[in-house]
Amino acid sequence: MSREMSRRRLAGAVMATFVLAATAPGAPARAGTVADRQRSTVRAGFTAEELAAARPEGLPAAVRLPGDDPAAFRTFIGDAAMASRAPWLALSGGGENGAFAAGLLKGWTQAGTRPDFGVVTGVSTGALIAPFAFVGASQDGALEKAYTDTSAADVFEFGGGQESLTDTWPLKRGIERSVTPALLAAVAAEHRKGRRLLVVTTELDSLRPTLWDMGAIATAGGPAGLKLFREVMLASAAIPGIFPPVMIDSAGPDGKRFQEMHADGGATAPFFVAPGRSLLEQVEGASPADDKLPAPEVYVVVNTSQAPDFQVAQRSMLSILGRSLSAMIKAQTAGAIAVTKAFAARTGTPIHVATIDQRFGQVSQTPFEQGYMRALFAHGERLGRAGTAFDWSPDTMATSSTRRSASNAP
Repeated sequence: MSREMSRRRLAGAVMATFVLAATAPGAPARAGTVADRQRSTVRAGFTAEELAAARPEGLPAAVRLPGDDPAAFRTFIGDAAMASRAPWLALSGGGENGAFAAGLLKGWTQAGTRPDFGVVTGVSTGALIAPFAFVGASQDGALEKAYTDTSAADVFEFGGGQESLTDTWPLKRGIERSVTPALLAAVAAEHRKGRRLLVVTTELDSLRPTLWDMGAIATAGGPAGLKLFREVMLASAAIPGIFPPVMIDSAGPDGKRFQEMHADGGATAPFFVAPGRSLLEQVEGASPADDKLPAPEVYVVVNTSQAPDFQVAQRSMLSILGRSLSAMIKAQTAGAIAVTKAFAARTGTPIHVATIDQRFGQVSQTPFEQGYMRALFAHGERLGRAGTAFDWSPDTMATSSTRRSASNAP
């Protein structure tokens, strides 16, 4: 695998290993593995109207909002006192490449220039980082451990059911260990100061992004709040088809209960600064003041590489699929960066972008390879400490440092 190892690159690796495992001589299923945890996939029916009016069971509807609704987002941000007083931080997806953001944050702390962000948003692996980044520098150690001591066995197990190729019960257990009542209390305390923490999932029934107000969930607290907080983090990192979606219990105004299906936030956007329509053009009916984010400045950490990545693809289904999906996610991310930069130019909002550029040349051979993640963490830490992490420009995409022969192609 190349150093980018985005969600779709990981998907290719997981698919390849799954095929090998499935065609190898069979071994009896271990107790506690996927075969022992199969559950019914039959869902209760509901309508689009019922979904729109539903709330997570045991919590108010206000803990979330549509991620593609500019008016709802303006209202939400308008009620957050610190959104206009402190910089924003947007953390992208990227699998194990989240080690880059984790290291950058630690180095930024060491430099003494890291702000207390007014708004923090997270997608996929960025969603796993976001609560700790939101609470502040006291959580740098937890992030370092998570992104330097983790292996593939801590994230997924091969042999999924009808919903996916793998089971993410190891990641779920890890989230349960790290997302404690004490962490929720810390998030709630910052929320009460007027700061906001948002995590993005993709609701697969409506094909729309959902913004979860994690501070409101933490403030609600209790067993229901803790359960939903963990479920949202797991859902945002659930690569569709590879990792299982997360079913979130909901209730309609009439008391009808059903389950919503949420998956990887990266299915709808690689990172989140504002609803897409707001970034593309001034929304009809919005004033020029409404068109601009209240943020004094925005920092975007993209946990993938935007440089070209040359590899000789094999004439196999997995190689072709893996390379094609890698191209799709690279193009999606490049487009999101371009749109965000254009929005910044149109509205005068300072936006700074950091990516894994050609200053990092190490190659990962397998998903969640510890040596690679530790090197990437150290790289991000150096850039954060030096204050050069956000020096990204399109010129860094000129050439690729990765070269492979056909025999090593995925």
